[in-house]
Amino acid sequence: MEVEYLNTTQTAPVAPPADLSVLLIGLLKGVLYRDNDERQWAALLKLQARVRDYVATLNLDLVLDEAEGYAFLKSRPEPTEDDPSPRLPRLVARRPLSFAVSLLLALLRKKLAEFDAGGGDTRLVLSRDDIVDLVRVFLPDGPNEARLIDQFETTINKVVELGFLQKLKTVGGATAGPANYEVRRILKAFVDAQWLAELDERLASYQGQLAGTTSSREETDHE
Repeated sequence: MEVEYLNTTQTAPVAPPADLSVLLIGLLKGVLYRDNDERQWAALLKLQARVRDYVATLNLDLVLDEAEGYAFLKSRPEPTEDDPSPRLPRLVARRPLSFAVSLLLALLRKKLAEFDAGGGDTRLVLSRDDIVDLVRVFLPDGPNEARLIDQFETTINKVVELGFLQKLKTVGGATAGPANYEVRRILKAFVDAQWLAELDERLASYQGQLAGTTSSREETDHE
């Protein structure tokens, strides 16, 4: 699995009007969430046609989901071999993901689909233990399970860094104590319905890979 969205401080080459400039600079830096800045979100809805025209000169598309409340920039699809259009440099780099990160994203996407099917609250919040429990069912029984779970903290932090989880502050604004995470709904833009339909097959494949990886480590430990 790999993800792609703009996360850079590079700015646009020509100075547009002030409101549009603020929008473009924000989008060039990363994802815009409605909940984080309702004023900017309202401006984007008003100016989205101009934003689309402007970023098109950079070979980018605006992805805007009004229902879920997020927007970001991504590279336009590359021309096919029979397309005479020039191949432009990519402003947004592709990010190949490790097996562990791919597994966690798959599980979080499945959990989000189940959560949405149940209705009710729009925010899916999971504790660290909840996230570990999602993964534990894919871990083979054995002495290395505890070590693998400890290592998964790094994976959770990577998913936070990618923007698919948001670590929530505890009461009083402190971050100490048991961590809770909100699953950001932008995950739906990167794990689409077709990918989700094949999820059980993918998870079975992940489970086989994980079992094989663990077996190799155990053999190495005993040598």
